[in-house]
Amino acid sequence: MRSIYLVAYDVTENKRRTKIFKKLKGYGESVQYSLFRCALTPGERLRLRSEMWELINHATDRVLLVDLGPDEGRGRSALESWGKPLEDPANHTGILIV
Repeated sequence: MRSIYLVAYDVTENKRRTKIFKKLKGYGESVQYSLFRCALTPGERLRLRSEMWELINHATDRVLLVDLGPDEGRGRSALESWGKPLEDPANHTGILIV
């Protein structure tokens, strides 16, 4: 069962920030600068955590993971935005290669 997560990051160095952005693109959609919406299984969440753990500088960077709830429940409607509409991730297909 997938849950919806917001993943926000504050990374001080440009090269590392770009790596984190590219990594997160494989897990979800960018909804704002340094903010992603990801629908993750428990295993994907653990893998994402492990990958972020390896990429960040633990003294200067920060990654925040917020669980919005199940994809088929509250998680899908928990995020509200104004202005430019968010794209529906159901309209995208992707392949995650590990």
